[in-house]
Amino acid sequence: MIVDGKHSSDPVRGMSFPIGATILPDGVNFSVYSRHATALELLLFDHVDAAAPARIIRFDPQHNRTFSYWHIFVPGIRAGQIYGLRAHGPYEPLLGMRYDPAKVLLDPYGRGVAVPAKYSRKAACMPGDNTLQAMKSVIVDVSRYDWEDDAPLRRPFSDTIIYEMHVRGFTCHPNSGVTSQKRGAYAGLIEKIPYLQSLGITAVELLPIFQFDPQDAPEGHVNYWGYCPVSFFAPHVQYSMSGDPVAAVDEFRDMVKALHRADIEVILDVVYNHTAEDDEKGANLFFPRA
Repeated sequence: MIVDGKHSSDPVRGMSFPIGATILPDGVNFSVYSRHATALELLLFDHVDAAAPARIIRFDPQHNRTFSYWHIFVPGIRAGQIYGLRAHGPYEPLLGMRYDPAKVLLDPYGRGVAVPAKYSRKAACMPGDNTLQAMKSVIVDVSRYDWEDDAPLRRPFSDTIIYEMHVRGFTCHPNSGVTSQKRGAYAGLIEKIPYLQSLGITAVELLPIFQFDPQDAPEGHVNYWGYCPVSFFAPHVQYSMSGDPVAAVDEFRDMVKALHRADIEVILDVVYNHTAEDDEKGANLFFPRA
């Protein structure tokens, strides 16, 4: 079908709000903030380990940009679609701008992150194409989950007893008593709810559960604690049993819902003051300095 000279499957102007990838009845709207970019490309992948995108969609700066928001609507794609971005712009590290169109970037507002088998932080730091080795965003339908009337408990702080924990560290060892396949996962924490209740605590404060880069650490070490996130809106997929970026969102929600049902609040440790990109010599992951 052709409407106004366009095929029904062709990308159209889209909307600047909301930011990120938003699922609509007949496709997905993408909106990305970038003040200094001179050109932007949306990359669609058939799988996370693809060496090249299956489709490249270029944003037209005359029609797909409103102020500093680049936006486009792509018909026909759904939840589970793997995607990334390429941003063209000035490379002036002294001014905080490091645009490199060879790099595949995450959507800063993405709800899921897929990590390829050959992910390399070094490749994100060095010049050149890193498509095969780059993390990629995944479209997630955030509206389909059934929260079953769950709501924040809003207990007075004066009545709150907090247990701070690391999701993986809390149950990864066999002595945790957690079912083997659930150790170190969101589901493993659910199994430990009776233990938490026996302690008399009223809230758990989770060390960062946002997707982070385990390679963001000194040589010979790993980033275990989860600081320096790469995506503030995606739960860390390695804490899920499935290893699937879409399913990981629901596994995290299941954990929150189960804790609330046990009258235990959930507090998240959020680290906005630093990301995994580091300084001018660091990785180009999702924010080439907007």
